[in-house]
Amino acid sequence: MEFLSLPSWNHGRALRKLFHARQPSRPAPGFWIRYTIFSPRGKPEAAIGELWAVYFDGENAKVSAAKTEVPLADCSFSNTALDATIASSRLSDGALRGAAQGQQHAISWDLSYHGGEAPLLMLPRSMYERGFPKAKAVVGLPNAIFNGTLKVDDEEIAVQAWAGSQNHNWGSRHTDCYAWGQVAGFDNDPEAFLECATSRVRIGPVFTPWMSLVVLRVGGEEIRLNSIGQALRAYGRYRYFHWLLDSSSADTRVRIKIEAPSSAFVGLCYYNPPGGTKTCLNSKLASCRLTVERKGCPETVLETTDRAAFEILTDDTGHGIPVLA
Repeated sequence: MEFLSLPSWNHGRALRKLFHARQPSRPAPGFWIRYTIFSPRGKPEAAIGELWAVYFDGENAKVSAAKTEVPLADCSFSNTALDATIASSRLSDGALRGAAQGQQHAISWDLSYHGGEAPLLMLPRSMYERGFPKAKAVVGLPNAIFNGTLKVDDEEIAVQAWAGSQNHNWGSRHTDCYAWGQVAGFDNDPEAFLECATSRVRIGPVFTPWMSLVVLRVGGEEIRLNSIGQALRAYGRYRYFHWLLDSSSADTRVRIKIEAPSSAFVGLCYYNPPGGTKTCLNSKLASCRLTVERKGCPETVLETTDRAAFEILTDDTGHGIPVLA
């Protein structure tokens, strides 16, 4: 797919291949792995590769995180295929192997993944060719199935048919503030897939109004509430650590509630290409309740107790979540 090709990195970009998955049992563990190329604006010689890994242990209410930074000379990223190497860690179409070392934890992985679903576009197709927004996102493989092993410090974890996704994000700057959510299979509908976001961005000295996007696959069809007009009309507000989103078209209304306890989050420090940093508060253990109302159809309710991904990007430092990577 054309949107999965990597843009040039030498003008200040962050390019990210993201993977996350959850074990289908409950209380379920989950992982988040990211291969990144980061190039500060105006300083292509300072570009680096980054390896991130987080393990969410829902049973013991424990989150382990690790990050490794590598000089760009020790990295390679294909512009035409899903193929990346960061030091000795490798990502290819269908497999990822690697390791990240943090101050407190070491995490390694040897995983394969597969799936048959078409990529999911978070934005309207035409917006991927435009300058706004500065950050773009595609779910390259929704409802991917992962197998293999994780090792967190001295503990080896078998990954057997964990459900998740492969994602690709890129841009010349991070969105100024956002909440992002994803559910790869609900408790009462393992085939359904949700991607949603509430955000606003700074244009010069002024912030845009809040905008909320929803793309939902359920019952063999895709509900897209993601035009600019719908995004501006939608209600979306979040706080630590609770999010409500309500979006409608002429014949469809989707309402979403996502939340998780603070203990289910980890803090991550994101470098911003224009300069400075942002803090990402990241969980893969959130709950989600979603209702779909359509003219002439019975209401559909989708729920999961702890299989939702929930992220908040912020400049605030009063959230109380330790920044571990």
